[in-house]
Amino acid sequence: MHTPPGRPAAWRTGLIELERLESQDPAELEGFLGSHGLAGEPATQRGDTAVALLLGAVGCAQLGAVPRGRPSPVAVPEVVAVAYHRGPADAPPVGGAHVGEWVTSWTDSEHAAAVEVVRRAIARGDVYQANVVGHRQAPFRGDPLALAAAVAGLPGARYAGWLGGEDWVVASASPEQLVRVDGDRISTVPIKGTARERDALLHSDKDRAEHVMIVDLERNDLARVTRAGSVEVEELYATSDWAGLWHASSTVAGRLADGVTVLDVLRAVVPGGSVTGAPKHAACRLLADLEPVGRGVSMGALGFLWPGGVDLGLSIRTIAAADGQVHLWAGGGITWGSDPESEVREAHAKAEPVLAALAQVRPSSS
Repeated sequence: MHTPPGRPAAWRTGLIELERLESQDPAELEGFLGSHGLAGEPATQRGDTAVALLLGAVGCAQLGAVPRGRPSPVAVPEVVAVAYHRGPADAPPVGGAHVGEWVTSWTDSEHAAAVEVVRRAIARGDVYQANVVGHRQAPFRGDPLALAAAVAGLPGARYAGWLGGEDWVVASASPEQLVRVDGDRISTVPIKGTARERDALLHSDKDRAEHVMIVDLERNDLARVTRAGSVEVEELYATSDWAGLWHASSTVAGRLADGVTVLDVLRAVVPGGSVTGAPKHAACRLLADLEPVGRGVSMGALGFLWPGGVDLGLSIRTIAAADGQVHLWAGGGITWGSDPESEVREAHAKAEPVLAALAQVRPSSS
């Protein structure tokens, strides 16, 4: 059973799979969505078919025409689209699982050195901000859906759910909206700024500076597909709790211009500004060489498309399980005011709730 995030109320019952696309080429997505009536202007769409969509980091880079990072370390397609009709609810039993010892893709000192590389790039004027992401993996045995259910159950996960294939599963506990379209309204709710205490987040000059840069970037992204003058920041630097961490988010919204299609929207917003940096193209070029392991399914998109709407979460706090290994990514935005050791601690803090949830999963007793 798939439980993709982003489903509106009318699609939260059972789902009957009709067809799927699994590809490394995002160019194939337009034909697939078109065959199900979901490729055109959202406000004009009609029908009774919806699609769950997963875009990996490289797939997003291809769609957004920015430099790609390293290849994915996990065997999950860069583009997965699954078409559904509504059906009776189906909840097959989930077995048990066990996760072994985690191995990180870089040491804390190597992570801190990468932060310094970004700070030097900022000093040269190459970028204003870049989001550095690390990776870890561990062996597992048992039912990967047990891992998916544990992650999706984390508190504060606005985009909680999972999607699977024959030999893989991707599960998200993301608190962040990448893009939502309802008729002609489009919005994005970037998260930038993380702290264990709300007061620390509210009074952090570094986090506010980091946040405002990304809000400006998102305003520019939405302006590419919206009516002139319609983009506005509806809420700035709101705070919310995710699994014991506090995040700052802002809501940026506008009205889609006439003729804008779902693919136009995706090309404008991916990869998400909060996991790349500003300017986006320059940040992606810097990060492509800096991060030692590909971002895989993380820092991409996972969500749902239906007639008249789109709701995609940014795939942070997201795992992928395949070939007996489970993978997790975490990072943070680097500005000139970043302290390398603090950035390393922040990345670990973001990973900790996911690691704790997976540690609680137990093997099946049978």
